[in-house]
Amino acid sequence: MSTFPATNVFAGLFIKAAFILMTTVLPWRGLNAEEPVQFLWPDKAPLAKGSEEKDRPNLMVYLAPAAKANGTAVIVCPGGGYGHLALGHEGRDVAEWFNSLGVSAFVFTYRHAGTGYQHPAPMLDAQRAIRLVRSKAKEWKLKPDAIGILGFSAGGHLASTTGTHFDHGDSIAADPIDRVSCRPDFMILAYPVISLTGPIAHQGSRKNLLGKDKDADEQLAKSLSNDTQVTAETPPTFLMHTGGDTAVPAENSVQFYLALRKAKVPVEMHIYEKGGHGFGLGTKDPLLATWPVRCADWMRVRGLIK
Repeated sequence: MSTFPATNVFAGLFIKAAFILMTTVLPWRGLNAEEPVQFLWPDKAPLAKGSEEKDRPNLMVYLAPAAKANGTAVIVCPGGGYGHLALGHEGRDVAEWFNSLGVSAFVFTYRHAGTGYQHPAPMLDAQRAIRLVRSKAKEWKLKPDAIGILGFSAGGHLASTTGTHFDHGDSIAADPIDRVSCRPDFMILAYPVISLTGPIAHQGSRKNLLGKDKDADEQLAKSLSNDTQVTAETPPTFLMHTGGDTAVPAENSVQFYLALRKAKVPVEMHIYEKGGHGFGLGTKDPLLATWPVRCADWMRVRGLIK
């Protein structure tokens, strides 16, 4: 019979409960537990329908440990078909991985159909997120020219939207944050939705983003099929997909890759023969778990990490 002291048992349970509280009830704390949630707008966001938490897009700040920090930052856009957000395996877990590389991460809670919003609210949120992080580069010890964005699935569509629909800031804007460029310096797209038209479109994302009427504003759907919007100014991109993805076909990544090649934009793509969709860092599959390694190598080649 174990003679392990009861007080130690209760202490262990207390510690476990505290950890659960920190990671579920208080998800707005970053790894350093010093930065609270950063709302994108101090007051109401554009097109806001209210002032509740769901109406206030925000960033969870995960600054890299000072001993490792290299000044690179990534805004992490979880997927969820523009209907919800997978803030765990496509959010906080990814932020921790970036921190291990010395990269600061910002887990992005953007508005979507599940909170009562459609286009252009998610795009406006993403553009503002990039402006905000860049505007705080000095405060957070970041390089203003090394601010990237990563997106999974529909979050990949949102990320690729920022790389193909951006401006360089309004120099006369009353809000100083609006004077800052919203162009990401690089993109990482994991099993991304790219097209909103044709046989490879993810209809769930399109419906949530643009509405239920499949014939409504076809021109808008085409303009948000981001492979058609690539220019020489589109940021360097890393793409990852699987051939076995039946939710969002790999052709989404392939078409974006070809468009980037045509525009002479630096791009690297990895398509795994087998695998599904929505696996995040792929930690449950030894093969898919190698994609973050490939991504880190790409970041080293581009001088984003040491």
